[in-house]
Amino acid sequence: MSYLALARKWRPRRFEDVRGQDPVVKALTHALARDALHPAILFTGTRGVGKTTLARLVAKGLNCETGVTAQPCGVCSACREINDGRFVDLLEIDAASNTGVDDVRQLIDNAQYAPARGRYKVYLIDEVHMLSRSAFNALLKTLEEPPPHVKFILATTDPQRLPVTVLSRCLQFNLKRLPPALIRQALADILREEKIDFEPGAVEELARAADGSLRDGLSLLDQAIAFSGGALAREPIEEMLGTGGRRALFELLEALASGDGAALVGGLDRLAQTVPDYAALLNELAAKLQRIAVLQLMPDVAEEDDDARLRPLAQRFAPEDVQVYYQIAVLGRRDLPWAPDPRLGFEMTWLRMYAFRPELESGDRGPGEALGEGSNRARAARSETPASAAPRSVPAPATSEVAIPPERSSPIDAQRWSARIETLGLDGMTRQLARHCVPVGETEDELRLALDAHAKHLLVEDRRGAIERALAAQTGRRLRVSIEVGVAGAGLSPAGAEAAARVERQRAAEAAIEDDPQVQALKAAFGVTVRPGSVQPLDGQ
Repeated sequence: MSYLALARKWRPRRFEDVRGQDPVVKALTHALARDALHPAILFTGTRGVGKTTLARLVAKGLNCETGVTAQPCGVCSACREINDGRFVDLLEIDAASNTGVDDVRQLIDNAQYAPARGRYKVYLIDEVHMLSRSAFNALLKTLEEPPPHVKFILATTDPQRLPVTVLSRCLQFNLKRLPPALIRQALADILREEKIDFEPGAVEELARAADGSLRDGLSLLDQAIAFSGGALAREPIEEMLGTGGRRALFELLEALASGDGAALVGGLDRLAQTVPDYAALLNELAAKLQRIAVLQLMPDVAEEDDDARLRPLAQRFAPEDVQVYYQIAVLGRRDLPWAPDPRLGFEMTWLRMYAFRPELESGDRGPGEALGEGSNRARAARSETPASAAPRSVPAPATSEVAIPPERSSPIDAQRWSARIETLGLDGMTRQLARHCVPVGETEDELRLALDAHAKHLLVEDRRGAIERALAAQTGRRLRVSIEVGVAGAGLSPAGAEAAARVERQRAAEAAIEDDPQVQALKAAFGVTVRPGSVQPLDGQ
């Protein structure tokens, strides 16, 4: 006996066997139980989600020898012939091969005759969107008022191409794409029934590659069994599917989180040796970044399909960086066809992430701090809090946002603090944290700083510790640094003072333009106005 493909062998024989389409199954079974099925039904959905299967089950329910039922017996001659695809009153028509009006007219003429064997004559028109416009027009009247012994079941993957006149005459059911977890469970059940050993990771790879289609998953399972020659292991399946690069994504994300450029480039080189599908990897990268963002903002919201390595990564990235990385990945996928080579486009996407540095709110940038300089190294410090804690950009518990009056201590001038920062050798985000602070008190063993409230996102425990270590190296003694957010009466920080000075320079420049005699003359003669924001002060003015 010839081999029967798994997709045919395991096609559902009862409504209860249909997976993932519960709302559609419920509506159809209720209609069949009352013998009140609409004469024209339209099934829409992507390939391999059950459109033809449901159509055959409906035909069985209409023609089962036990009567019209939602639970066909499966053993009578009508049920068996429908299962075998040889029931004379179930006419399956491929609209892609029979597109013309003459084909439809022949169908309409045959519909007038009574069923030969069954109770109803069922016409299943697959890929109905391929019919010509004239063919649709010829079918309209019969769809609206078919003979009482005729049922039409239309199926399409592209319902937008159907005329609205056809849609209005049909009862439409939209079959959804199946989630990977459901496909994985279905494939595992079939492998157990077939008595084939498998690794869970191998089935997971097949379920992902099925892309929402159970039929595609079964076809891939057939291919995997032939490829493996027996038991299914993850690595051979990844080799077959060309998806081995998915694991490499975690290695690259680890390098990105650590700010390790050498490890990132090395990982990209090793990945290139496997000749992966770079477009698919960028899609996978965007999906992983989205899950990382969810786990950062809502740590308790986890999905069954989440990889265990995602949660540790969520603790190592700043949430705002993940948002930008996601955008870079999506744009990299969009631009991939325009890259000189897919590998170059993929690697350039990672280099953009590595070079990324968030622009500071105040617009300040220290001497020599070009965009991207030390960007990830400044963010490489990692929080040691447990996975359930808040992301590492949240200030450490030792800090406070309560306005605390300064202790009795020797006053420190903010201008001196600005000069002191320049001698500490701080860089990156640690330097920006210090520049947004102003001293409010210093004792022999403690320096108290007040942080601008709008810059509280800069406060990370590792950055506070870096300032503390720099001061200890400068003074030669242990000096604890405590940072409080929004201390009343603390005055302007160096960054705040520079921002205020810029605002004042801007205001003076705009006033000078408004008071200029030539501008005044143009206003009087032509009624011109100075566009807000168009005036920029000269550097040093």
